[in-house]
Parts: sequence; C-alpha cells; structure tokens
Amino acid sequence: MARHTANKPTEPSSSQPPATSARPRPRAPEPRPGPTNEQIARRAYEIFLARGGTHGSSEQDWFQAERELRLGRQ
Repeated sequence: MARHTANKPTEPSSSQPPATSARPRPRAPEPRPGPTNEQIARRAYEIFLARGGTHGSSEQDWFQAERELRLGRQ
C-alpha cells in the first residue's frame, strides 16, 4: 500500500513565522566621525613643538596628527 503524502499541504510546526523573517537584521555600527580640522591642527602644532619647532615638516605633522586622532591616541 502506497502512502499519499505528495498531495497533503504542509503545515508549519509552530505558529511563529520562519526565523529568517522573525529576527531583525543586525544594524551595522554607526561610522565614527573623524577628527575635525581644528583638532588635527592643534595636535599637529603639538607635534611641531615636540620636534623643537623646526619648520619644513608641516605635512608630515598633519598626517601624523590625523592618524593618531583617528586611532584614538595622542
């Protein structure tokens, strides 16, 4: 005797919707705002003074200050 299961409608085992639609998607973390130009300039000036105040490396000071502030250290 053959079973006739192919024509039976399938019912969910519980009254809850499937897990994929039941759970909200995790939100991506909010991007942290970068340091302001004023903060970078202030830190670059501190680096300039720490080097003894010699001129000629303002771009390097700026990039170093920006990198330090983005990484959260000074």
